[in-house]
Formats: sequence, structure tokens, C-alpha cells
Amino acid sequence: MFKKYQIGFSLDDPRTTLAHRDIILNKPFLKRLYKDWYAVFIKAFNRGVVGKHLEIGSGGGFLKEEFQAVVTSDILSLPNVDQVFSAEEMPFKSNELATIVMLNVFHHIPKPYLFLKEAERTLVKGGKIIMIEPANSALGRFIYKRFHHEPFDETAGREIEAGNPLSNSNQALPYIYFERDLELFKKDFPQLKINSVKYHSPFAYVISGGVSRSAMLPYFMYNVVKFKEWLLNPFARQLGLFCTIEVEKI
Repeated sequence: MFKKYQIGFSLDDPRTTLAHRDIILNKPFLKRLYKDWYAVFIKAFNRGVVGKHLEIGSGGGFLKEEFQAVVTSDILSLPNVDQVFSAEEMPFKSNELATIVMLNVFHHIPKPYLFLKEAERTLVKGGKIIMIEPANSALGRFIYKRFHHEPFDETAGREIEAGNPLSNSNQALPYIYFERDLELFKKDFPQLKINSVKYHSPFAYVISGGVSRSAMLPYFMYNVVKFKEWLLNPFARQLGLFCTIEVEKI
């Protein structure tokens, strides 16, 4: 039987975010998965574009430990972040940022179009947004709609209710903005170009147990799981639970 983690605070309590961070850091399988995802961000940081590198929604992670130069931020006041602000109104000058990265954050932003406008303003030409988000695959819809506490509604509108930064969400928002409403994106954000939406990771996060349960497999099986995922790459659009989205300012 797999251990279930009991946090004891509401999802929107800052202590829950810090508890999730401790769980990630102390679960080798899950921490390795985060390191692999962070490697995607770090590759973007090292492209040679001049400007600051910003992570949004940093409180539950450890990217700063992997790349010291990143500016960490969160909407919650937490001891392990550099700055506290809303993604809808960022305290940076125009053309100041080289990269904006976010892991499972976009689908919590109440008005994502305000964030995208801010990204359009603050990124330098050639600057990029890199985000890893839930994917609208057949397996993703099955898992998220039946076994996850956050809603997944691919038919919903383009914003969600504000006020609860973690408990309010729609995991389908990335699909809505970057796939379903592609023509609206092109019209609303003329300086931003969607370079790619890549589906991936059908098994690893579920096997890791996430921040709710213990891992299903020991850490030494991690590379075996990733190899099996690699073999299933041709079916990523049907099986991937996550997607990596790359948007560039042109």
C-alpha cells in the first residue's frame, strides 16, 4: 500500500507550498523528474540572449539550486523566493527579460492573457517563455478528469476565478491558449510566436506519486521508466500527461 502524504493546511496556505517543496526534495524519483524538467529551462537560459532569467511560481520547487542566476518569484510570500508579485503585473522594465520559465503555473493564472501581454512587454526580442503544463492528450483527459483534484475543462473560457492562487485552476488553459484558440493568440499577441508544443511524460510523474503519495517504484528504476517513455514518443499526443510549450518574442 502506498503512503499518502497529509499536509494539514489548505492548498492556498503558503505552508502547503513549502511542504510540497520538502516532499519533492526528499523523494528521489520525483526530484530526478524535476531535475530533468529543469534541464529544459537551463538549456533555454544558456542560449546567450542578454537579459534576466525569471521563474514564475518558484515556491514549491528548487530551480535556484540548479541555476543560481535565475530570479525566483511567487504570488505567495515565501522565504525561498526573490520576489513576490502576480504574473498579471510584473515589476520589470520593457525588454528586460531573456527568459520566463514556469512549471505547472500557467493554468493557475486567473487572466492568462494579462500575463502574456506582460511577457510580450518585458521580454527582449528573441526572448522566450518556456512552460511545462498538463497536456490535453487522451490519457491526460482520462487521468486529470477522474483522479486529480484540479479541474480539466478543455471547453471552458480563457480565464478562471481569482482569489485562490492554487485551488483555483483549469489544467486545460495551456491547451486553450496555445492550441484550441490559436488564431486568437496570433491576433492578441502579435509579437509572440508559438515555436512548439511537445507532449511527453506519460508515466514518470504518476509513478513518482507526485506530492500526494509515495513512489510506486524505487529510484533505481527511474531510467527504465524514462526509456519506456522514450520508446512511446511516437504516441506522445495520445499518452503524454505533460507538454512543454515554447513561445518566442519576435
